[in-house]
Amino acid sequence: MSDAAIAKPRFLFFRSVMALMLREMSTSYGRSPGGYIWAFAEPVGGILVLTLVFGMIARSPALGSNFPLFFASGMVPFLLYQSTTANVGGAIRYSRPLLAYPGVTFVDAILARLILNGLTQILVGIILFGMIILLYGLKLEIHFLDCVRAVGMLLALGLGVGLVNCYLMSMFPIWQFIWSVLNRPLFIISGVFFLIDRLPETIRSGLLWNPMAHPIMMLRRGIYDTYDAVYVSELYVYTVALLLGALGMLLLYRFHRVILDEGI
Repeated sequence: MSDAAIAKPRFLFFRSVMALMLREMSTSYGRSPGGYIWAFAEPVGGILVLTLVFGMIARSPALGSNFPLFFASGMVPFLLYQSTTANVGGAIRYSRPLLAYPGVTFVDAILARLILNGLTQILVGIILFGMIILLYGLKLEIHFLDCVRAVGMLLALGLGVGLVNCYLMSMFPIWQFIWSVLNRPLFIISGVFFLIDRLPETIRSGLLWNPMAHPIMMLRRGIYDTYDAVYVSELYVYTVALLLGALGMLLLYRFHRVILDEGI
């Protein structure tokens, strides 16, 4: 067997993922910059609303003195998790026509959406934080390792939840609406616009069961050198992500043929 014949299957996976990513870029974000502008406008709009509302009722945010920076440190990671969950959850339904080809698998579709969404949201976050820092002339001692650790937790958690949702939404379309309702309180209890650390112990201990609270605290520790985030537990977040991811992959591996054949 020639070297070319041996090398072909090795690169087929990467070619499939790249092709799916290019398709995603042209359809979800469009062939014009408009789709990417919306990806940037969503967090900006949320930060502006929170800044206006809380700026009228408080003199300063819970950390530092800049409202946009504080709310961005909660809004950006929340949107990264939310978009990752949504994109991974809809991967099979979105790419079902292409999964009929023998060289494309459901794993390719999931990874393509995970990578593209992750890169897009991370770039949007970097631009947004950069604009806030330049606009307000802020001098920050950013701990980039903590920021990377926060992003790692967000992607792992979004992937784990997304894999379970990918099975449930593909097999039971009504789950998409149920999940939308169940997921709405998450914005309030994740510490996007307040610090969980400063709440009474009984309330704080309950909110810390929410894994989304931990990467937000970790990101704020990377941005604010005066914030310790002593209640962050990376082990807890990765354990939840691993268990959900393993369950989701097991269900998808067992039932992906049924999903594709029945065209649910």
